Amino acid sequence: MLDNMPRGTICIEDIEIGMSRHLWKDVTDRDIELFSEVSTDRNPVHLDETYAQETIFGGRIAHGMLTAGLISAVIGEQLPGHGTIYMGQTLKFLGPVRPGDRVRAEVTVTAIDLPRRRVELATKCVVDGKVVLQGEATVLAPSAKLD
Repeated sequence: MLDNMPRGTICIEDIEIGMSRHLWKDVTDRDIELFSEVSTDRNPVHLDETYAQETIFGGRIAHGMLTAGLISAVIGEQLPGHGTIYMGQTLKFLGPVRPGDRVRAEVTVTAIDLPRRRVELATKCVVDGKVVLQGEATVLAPSAKLD
């Protein structure tokens, strides 16, 4: 990873609409192999170049949920950050991520429900200027106030 934003926590009281955070990740063969092992998703489109050459992608691609996991990393590490609880996520996969691609995962605050500590986020992943994944997330943000 490189050019990543600082990690930590932004409490609900300090979150503002339009606030955004991101990270960069170079997707490696090892990342794909590890994700396959952990998820038990051993679809050959991810692991077998000969097989993948015959698919609509013309070569191996990363798991879509590996890419989506980068959004989770931004949410859990940066915005809102540590202590955040995922409540929901929609995802639309718009293009493949290939081994060697540099992915920018980004979240932007679109709505805040302060009394319920809910934050709505626009989410996306971009490779070479092209959006490859987009969606929306709902999270429960940490609070500076004791409950």
